[in-house]
Amino acid sequence: MHHFDDIFRMAADRHGGADALNSQLETPRSPEELADLPEDRWLSVMTKCIFQAGFSWKVIESKWDGFEAAFDGFDVGRCAFMNDEKFDSLLQDTRIVRNGTKIAAVRDNAAFLLELREEGGAGRVLGGWPSTDFVGLLEMLRKRGARLGGTSAQIAMRFAGRDGFILSQDVTARLIAEGVVDKAPTSKKAMSAVQAAFNTWMDQSGRSLTEISRVLAMSV
Repeated sequence: MHHFDDIFRMAADRHGGADALNSQLETPRSPEELADLPEDRWLSVMTKCIFQAGFSWKVIESKWDGFEAAFDGFDVGRCAFMNDEKFDSLLQDTRIVRNGTKIAAVRDNAAFLLELREEGGAGRVLGGWPSTDFVGLLEMLRKRGARLGGTSAQIAMRFAGRDGFILSQDVTARLIAEGVVDKAPTSKKAMSAVQAAFNTWMDQSGRSLTEISRVLAMSV
């Protein structure tokens, strides 16, 4: 496995040099900033990623104001206790993409966020989870959330601004090239290997998972 400095140089060579590459890297929000992120914003980003999965991102983005209105600004209490009348009205609401299973996921994820209040709140639990165990956070979201498997949770956490990686096609290609995995990681063993590699690169570089993930993607 290459030292992170070597991978950074590969990416820099492909993207106009170190300064140009650094200018394209995002800095994640701090745990303190994430602790203050309201519940409705967590539900909003989860919902956006769920509806974008397998669908045109541009269409979802163009309709997003309508989503915000239709789901009452993603008020967690209202969404969690959505009754059948509200659910049926959403199935007819042209402001959103009318997918029943994804609408149900909004209700289920709102209930999940209500549960997190007993554990310190969404901002502290999701935002304060150690980056060195990001795969643990993803597993928790997969088990306790709705439709938050695959890359949906990874993308949702990125949209929220929390530190994390996205196992895109390019990131996976670099991980394979580095011998970390031999195919797209799905098993617990493979995900543990991915986390270990990212942890090593964090130690080597002092950079966040978010930055490292982006550098890996840009190195291929």
